[in-house]
Amino acid sequence: MSLEIDNQSFQCISENSTQCDASTAFLVTKQNEKFTADAQSKGVKTLLTPEACWELLDLSRIKVIGITGTNGKTTTASAIYSILLDLGHPCAMQGTRGFFMNDTLVEGKTLTTPTVLNTYKHILHALEKGCEYFIMEVSSHAIEQERIAGIPFDLKILTNITQDHLDYHESIEEYTRIKNLFFADASKKLINKDEPKAQFNVKNAFTYGVENPATYKIVAYSLNNGVSGILKNFEEHIPFVTSLHGFFNLYNITAAMAAVHLVSGESLEKITDAVENFGGVSGRMEVVSELPLVIVDFAHTPDGMEQVLNALKEKEVLVVFGAGGDRDRSKRPLMGRVASMYAKKVYVTSDNPRFEDPDAIIEDILSGMNDPTKVIIDVNRRSAIAQALNDRQGDEVVLILGKGDETSQIIYDQYLPFDDRVVAREILDQLALAHQS
Repeated sequence: MSLEIDNQSFQCISENSTQCDASTAFLVTKQNEKFTADAQSKGVKTLLTPEACWELLDLSRIKVIGITGTNGKTTTASAIYSILLDLGHPCAMQGTRGFFMNDTLVEGKTLTTPTVLNTYKHILHALEKGCEYFIMEVSSHAIEQERIAGIPFDLKILTNITQDHLDYHESIEEYTRIKNLFFADASKKLINKDEPKAQFNVKNAFTYGVENPATYKIVAYSLNNGVSGILKNFEEHIPFVTSLHGFFNLYNITAAMAAVHLVSGESLEKITDAVENFGGVSGRMEVVSELPLVIVDFAHTPDGMEQVLNALKEKEVLVVFGAGGDRDRSKRPLMGRVASMYAKKVYVTSDNPRFEDPDAIIEDILSGMNDPTKVIIDVNRRSAIAQALNDRQGDEVVLILGKGDETSQIIYDQYLPFDDRVVAREILDQLALAHQS
């Protein structure tokens, strides 16, 4: 893509050398610097660093909040976005779910963190619409590839660090190093104090937590009928109530409240009042059916699965899940072990197999499970969901993990329509009709 610009010796900015000509400035990034000579051969006279491009576009008029972590990025970003809007602050949000401005979806899902110029384009668009804040999810890939270069973040947030993306980073140590690299400078940061892998520059650092002393500390909480509690900040003790579920969401909502307090200057009392209106994120602990209770969640890492299953530990759970193809193989047996530890019955199936053999992926998952009597294998995801819903009895809960609000199943390079929520509702309707007859 390219970005048109006025009052310069060039007419547009591009980070793609194939789109360049004599009227183009080339934005040089870590990802495209090897194509600089190609851009110049096409007539490019101006080379821009990300920092120079940021200044040229005058993007510092907006406050940028960046969130990284293995789990919780999307919910934390969405909660910050919701609270700021409720408090009357125009804002934009970029991440896994797409690009939003002032409560409107502008672009659908792309990368969690797009390229440098795409992010700058979104920020420019947000400024044109009067936004005061730009909230963005920051992936480990984006940190390593410097897709956030040039952005002077007003606040950086760490949710947690657990295993993911080892197909790319190769080791948990390298993945952890990359995550922590985001917090090595002196910019303002908000760190999960209960995350033992967190390492950060203590200058301008604030913390939040449940177990350990923190700037923003949960001193009491309840997980009954939603997440609620009392947030302590120095001498202030402020109660809050949400409709979210699960202990992990206690962290997400605490991070969001603390972040808004740090960047907006609004009182904690106003912030905790506004948080009550946040209803959660589509595909994250989303209740598809109340009776019977069927829940869909995006959890696709061992830790993410454990958090969701632990949130339902008072229930008997039937869990349906698989693992993505062409991705970190080492997490598959760990996911299998977590499922077998917490669930009454486990239905192992496909989840975006891509170019891998779905049966081989399932074998990887099964290698971590020590009780085959509770496992049902069905490579067909629709059929696996149907089996779980048909087998369910009494107060048992059916939990469908891995895809959340995704609307396709990726097989080879084809995106075939598939939405866990739609499929579950269709099967429930069929079961209800069969029961009536």
